Amino acid sequence: MPELTFGEKLVIARKQLDLYQYQMAERLGVHPNSIVKYERGEGKPHSAVLRMFDLLCEKEGVRFDEYAATDKRGEKMKIVLAEKVSPATLAVFAAEPGWEVLTHDKLPDGLPAALADADALVVRSAVQVDDALMETAPKLRVIGRAGVGVDNIDAEAATRRGIVVMNTPGANAVAVAELTIGLMLALARKLPAANTSMHAGKWEKKNLQGAELKGKTLGILGLGRIGLEVARRARGFGLEIIGSDPFVSAAVARENGILLVSVEDLLARADYLTLHVGLTPQTTGIINAKTLAAMKKGVRIINCARGELVDDAALVEALKSGQVGGTALDVFAEEPPKNSPYAGLDNVILTPHIAGSTGEAQEAVGIQIARQVREYLKLGVVQNAVNLPSLTHEEYVKLSPYIDLASRLGSFLAQAGKGGIEAIEIVYGGVLTDAKTDLVRNSAIAGLLAGSENVNRINAAAVAEERGIRVHEDKQNGHRGGAGTMLAIELHTAGGISHATATVIHGEQPRLLEFDGIDVEAPLEGTLLVCRNLDVPGVIGRIGTILGECGVNIANFALGRDRSGVKPVHALAVVQVDPPVPPAVLEALLTIEALLEVKLVQLS
Repeated sequence: MPELTFGEKLVIARKQLDLYQYQMAERLGVHPNSIVKYERGEGKPHSAVLRMFDLLCEKEGVRFDEYAATDKRGEKMKIVLAEKVSPATLAVFAAEPGWEVLTHDKLPDGLPAALADADALVVRSAVQVDDALMETAPKLRVIGRAGVGVDNIDAEAATRRGIVVMNTPGANAVAVAELTIGLMLALARKLPAANTSMHAGKWEKKNLQGAELKGKTLGILGLGRIGLEVARRARGFGLEIIGSDPFVSAAVARENGILLVSVEDLLARADYLTLHVGLTPQTTGIINAKTLAAMKKGVRIINCARGELVDDAALVEALKSGQVGGTALDVFAEEPPKNSPYAGLDNVILTPHIAGSTGEAQEAVGIQIARQVREYLKLGVVQNAVNLPSLTHEEYVKLSPYIDLASRLGSFLAQAGKGGIEAIEIVYGGVLTDAKTDLVRNSAIAGLLAGSENVNRINAAAVAEERGIRVHEDKQNGHRGGAGTMLAIELHTAGGISHATATVIHGEQPRLLEFDGIDVEAPLEGTLLVCRNLDVPGVIGRIGTILGECGVNIANFALGRDRSGVKPVHALAVVQVDPPVPPAVLEALLTIEALLEVKLVQLS
């Protein structure tokens, strides 16, 4: 039998140990991308990595003798594509060895049955992903929406279940922007009427006099990716462009030739009004009788965003009275619309929600969501999540050590501190003060609550809120112990306050810097004995003696003592040992007269 390659051994070991690629990377001290490459047979691992892997396999009892070297399977993943996607989308998943991909036309027992052991679900807009459907998918980790709107996905239920919901904003921005410009031109030049007239054998040139866009004012409500793409294209027509969006800076607006104004000013000045905002309580029905009356007489309105933005009855009345000169609608509150009030109005253009329906956009959307889902399953990189702030791959790589640090520090406090959490305060320092810290925060909360509930980085904040735990975050420039970047967690509990500070050294090694006011530098990994004692002679020696007598090997011994001046002086020992540590060991340690408390902390 041929000898297994290192990549094949990695796959087998991860299967036996039930580890994800990023977890194996942590065990071996390499970047997750290196694990991906090794498993694909790319790159040569350093001898130190090979040695670490051999030690891991020896320690955990991983065996390879029953596997053939021809087994090229990668990590087992199951992806369910519940709606039709482009071949290029399918190819992204199909390229991953060991991944099972089920398309919409290959679900003989229905979608719930297919999701029973699925890791990922990809949908468009037709499939309703509600809490009941998620109930049938206990392993589901991510839902990908090939498109922007996620109304068909219960994001709140997904958050509770720890499932990431991703969409693809911007992938079809060009397509939507181009249709918007096209509809503006069609309204200005009466193109649908001209086309209908010609097909009817008529020549009604005099009745089809249009208007030029040049010199008119275009009002863009919503300056996201699509709104900005519209502005870039509209500049070429000589339009004056004004826009309104509370989340866009004046600098970005200026760069795109847009004058930022209030919503009221936008509605009052626009000759052409195009809508590109999401649906919120504030934007629902924003085009209504009152706002229509405040607009210029003869304004033309284009809506390629959401049908619910428009009060249909009010707009129909304005179209009939001439207050609105024309409208072009690609979206509707009810799709497909039944008994549309716009039917028969000659100053209305209706299209069946086709703004993003170009071959290029559909392929781009499909490929983008496939890549996002793949990167999350393989590396834990969250992009364009609607229930969790996104990080680029570069941002994730930079923050990854601190995301891990937060989890470890939270777990440390949960095991070594006081129970009954009422509030959590998280303080960031150094590079974390300017970073997107939502994942760091969630990781800390997940570490704190891991012992009592099925909680992860996605649902951590929601779980804390449900449990009435207040979470406060602060960013400070100060730091402790010379650490350039630090993370501190303070727990307010029924038994008092526990506080700990930590950092990352050498880019990957988590270190405890302080616990309950006592400075101590100790590794935040493995098995730790956290001992509180009176600062008197003989305690350290007795701890070492008892551990030796019990056959427990000491890997690291960190000490610190209270410098506040309070008497008697208390001290702290954080002892890293090789497992296992039976309960009898803790009982033996507590026979030390000056030892006040000892707690066993297990960190992965």
